[in-house]
Amino acid sequence: MAEIARRAGVSKNTVSLALRHDRQIPQETRDRIARIARELGYNKNATVARLMAELRRGKAPRFRSCLAVVNAHADRNAFRTHPTIPTYIEGCRRRAAALGYRLDEFWLHEPSLDGIRLNKVLRARGIMGVIVVGLMGNNRLPDRFLPTWQSFPTVVTGVRTHEPALSFACTDHHMLALAAFRKALALGYQRPALVIDPVIDELVEHRITAGVQVAQRALPRARRVRTFLPPDDSPGSEAGFHEWREREHPDVILTLYNNVRRWLEKRRFRVPRDIGLIQLEWRSSSPDWAGMNQHNDVVGEAAVEMVIGMIHNNESGIPAFPRATLIDSSWVDGSTVKTRLPPAR
Repeated sequence: MAEIARRAGVSKNTVSLALRHDRQIPQETRDRIARIARELGYNKNATVARLMAELRRGKAPRFRSCLAVVNAHADRNAFRTHPTIPTYIEGCRRRAAALGYRLDEFWLHEPSLDGIRLNKVLRARGIMGVIVVGLMGNNRLPDRFLPTWQSFPTVVTGVRTHEPALSFACTDHHMLALAAFRKALALGYQRPALVIDPVIDELVEHRITAGVQVAQRALPRARRVRTFLPPDDSPGSEAGFHEWREREHPDVILTLYNNVRRWLEKRRFRVPRDIGLIQLEWRSSSPDWAGMNQHNDVVGEAAVEMVIGMIHNNESGIPAFPRATLIDSSWVDGSTVKTRLPPAR
């Protein structure tokens, strides 16, 4: 604003009044200042403008800006009933409230909803940015919502999207796998192994399997266990799992699935006496498991901070260079592992 004032040969206060179309300033002067502002690439910060408008009206500042949080999961109630998605929402709500924003919820699979209609609703409600939560199964958002991603600052949680590629916040899946594998070795396990659904592996761009493969380089080849990728047909997964286990002889399993424990116990395996289990997405609903807390609530907080930063910087549309915020995981002790003595030499 100071540069506009210098070029126009007026005070900053005059510039401020002119850009608000105040009639105290002659029309000719307002037009000249507006032209100079355009030449300098000046853009009004909508958030600050709303706050200053309230102050000028004599109101105490009440920051009631709004963000959209879009449920991309097939289940309309996933924000409340899914095993992990509510944790993202908890973080989104906590950080949004701390920064003076409220959240309005939308479901991406609403039959009557598309990008054009969603844009109208967002603008009518004064919503300034979008956070997408719960995308699973693939990395692509429905094509019919392209107008929304082209019009609003948008951040995706949990995964990276393709076509379009949007900025995202998620756990660092590569370091998650590395840390879990190294923890297993530190506990004395000799043959750590990974069990992961190929759909999830694809969704996180193979960063978990890649982390395990990198960690295995520290082991002699004889101790490197092949990853078990269950087939898509769940009835065959249990039998296939036991065939793999009998062939590979893992002594601790890294997985995202609690049903692996049931499969083992049905065969009379005792956890952790006979075999250890490490949950790669530790959940408070199963507190006895040892594993990695992905801090999905912190991921939600990061997504809110990212989209608000975009709003403050007047960024919108599909970014040329999407940004990523990666959140570290941390180890949680539990009864599904034990410290093992090194083998006798």
